[in-house]
Amino acid sequence: MPDESRPLPATPEARARAILPVLRAEADAIEAGKRLTPATLDALHAQRLFRTLVPRSVGGDEVRPSDHSRMLTVIASADASTAWCLSQAGGCALAAAYVAPRVARHVWGPADAVLAWGQSQGARARVVDGGYAVTGRWTFVSGGHHATWIGGHAHIEERDGTLRKHPDGRPVERTMLIPRADLSVTPDWEVIGLRGTGSDTFSVPDGYFVPEAYSLARDVDAERREDGPLYRFQTNHFYGSGFASVALGVARGLLDLFVDLARDKHPTLTGRGLKDSQAVQRDLAIAEARWRAARAGVIAALDEAWEATQAGPMPLDQRMGIRMASTFAIHQAREVADFCWREAGATAVFEANGFARRYRDMISVTQQVQGRMIHFETVGQHLLGLSDASTRFA
Repeated sequence: MPDESRPLPATPEARARAILPVLRAEADAIEAGKRLTPATLDALHAQRLFRTLVPRSVGGDEVRPSDHSRMLTVIASADASTAWCLSQAGGCALAAAYVAPRVARHVWGPADAVLAWGQSQGARARVVDGGYAVTGRWTFVSGGHHATWIGGHAHIEERDGTLRKHPDGRPVERTMLIPRADLSVTPDWEVIGLRGTGSDTFSVPDGYFVPEAYSLARDVDAERREDGPLYRFQTNHFYGSGFASVALGVARGLLDLFVDLARDKHPTLTGRGLKDSQAVQRDLAIAEARWRAARAGVIAALDEAWEATQAGPMPLDQRMGIRMASTFAIHQAREVADFCWREAGATAVFEANGFARRYRDMISVTQQVQGRMIHFETVGQHLLGLSDASTRFA
């Protein structure tokens, strides 16, 4: 458990840098075990990195979003799975702003508190006296193995069996807060990358009771109880920018590995060192420029949105700005990773050299919904002033 009496570095980024030696030492074990190791979790909790987006009212740090992004990038430079779990938990932590203070203190009060959630597989919450009878399972629950609570998204079923619907006909969905100990897990996370997230499938016994107070509607202003600017951001803003920050961190780790390699490597069949190739010199500089530009874009978009939310809800321009910068950064990071992998040659295929795990993680990051190229269509529609521009992911 963390020692909360010990002073911590001022910023989340500084706290992240303080535990890089632990992450580097644990990265292979995290991937092999498909979950964060005890040593990793101890370090994260000691530096309060799971509490960066938790409200101050329940003992969190409530940091500026760009500071959260910088922290994730540093963590991901050593281990992407750890950073992914932190990013996921950060987005989930926004739920603390949508429940009664006593519930928020119960869920997030402990120093090792973590909420995780995933995708609903047809989960239902039937209305009963005092709350809901929940039946369902949830996939892609990143960090579920170390979480203290799981959020189960479920459609609301009325007492007569009909689904509760919005005026436009969409089913109403609420998130049920369930103690992790009350769920069972199906270990089905067999994947190419981000293995250490342990994103298995979780389920509850049919008819599991959840009190009304332990349910919430995410990103619905009418239910939001925290009025700070941080909670005028929505979960997708933190998933988009957070997973972009993870991609940037993976790319940073690969760039640093490649520079170290290039200084000493003499490729077979050539008469000069890798560092002496003009093509490598040029492409390395371009890769570094890509990384810096993409990172600057994410930070700028978050800071612009932060300033815009000081006085009220986030304007659509800033929402689109986060979406654009996040998707762009994910794909620029992939370009950087491709360069490092290609030019490292056969050295990259050996697990001990650090390239392979990071490259597998990068491939997996770009497959996530936050990296889908269709987001650029949404942004383009907005820039053109089209009235039917979708804002689902903005």
